[in-house]
Amino acid sequence: SFQLIAVALFLALVITSVLRPLADLLNRVLPRPLAVAVALVGSLLVLLTLLALVGNAVAGESPRLAGEFRGGVHRIEEWLQRPPFRLSPGRLSALERQFTHYLTAHRSNLLSSAVSGLGRVVELVTGGALALFASVFFIHSGERLWAWARAELLPAGARTAWDRAGRAAWRTFAGYTRGIIIVAATNAVLVGVALLLLRVPLALPLTLLEFFAAFVPLVGSPVALAVATVVALAGRGPLTALAVLALIVVIGQLEGHVLHPVVMSWAVQLHPLVVAVSVIAGSIVAGVIGAIVAVPLISVVWAVLKALRAVPP
Repeated sequence: SFQLIAVALFLALVITSVLRPLADLLNRVLPRPLAVAVALVGSLLVLLTLLALVGNAVAGESPRLAGEFRGGVHRIEEWLQRPPFRLSPGRLSALERQFTHYLTAHRSNLLSSAVSGLGRVVELVTGGALALFASVFFIHSGERLWAWARAELLPAGARTAWDRAGRAAWRTFAGYTRGIIIVAATNAVLVGVALLLLRVPLALPLTLLEFFAAFVPLVGSPVALAVATVVALAGRGPLTALAVLALIVVIGQLEGHVLHPVVMSWAVQLHPLVVAVSVIAGSIVAGVIGAIVAVPLISVVWAVLKALRAVPP
């Protein structure tokens, strides 16, 4: 019932963990309210500019991309007719007719899904507004909010222990968030450079997709690169698609054995089995949102348990 509020507050905490150091830096020369406003508005303008660049790139390349994809579909059909698939032209035509028939038969369902998606857009805008509203107070006076909650909601004898646990939880959450952003940005830069060198269509949107997909541990990055492989297959042919597929393996190894251990070592160390089980369990409970939230949630719970266990009786 309160998933929208929970997601909005989680997003507000993510924004706070990223922008709080910037606001503290600006606070050295600006009043606190103005420093918070500059950090939030400036970051929002950077994000909107990036999205506008992606939109312009897609719009500018759309005529050329249409021709490339038509040729790419023809190349895929020729590829499927050769070994090991050996699909006959008649079989490919039958598959195309089945796909067209499916779209025609389920047109009403697809339309209703699109209409229900409009409701999701309204929820998304509402959640984003609540996240920005909450992040203003978290960045401006988060410590005072925590001090009030500690004084009003906890008995006097438990305040010291839970204050230690709360600060450990925030250090873990902020460290994880900043770490995963560094990992996602590094992955996106590597993917973007490789796609540009391979001249894969829609390189900039695919790079942005890789950045956001990296927030889902273990599975997000491979899924985004799989989409890039399909685009490369349609736009540039099988050889380029194989190069992108090799890129998936290389970046996966780099992320798993270099980036995550080095970047996450100053946040919290979770066993890969714990990460995998957490992501799957989170996706079962709450879909993509659960997969994103699961690992930081488990990290924070583990940090709180360690902080409370360290308190002498």
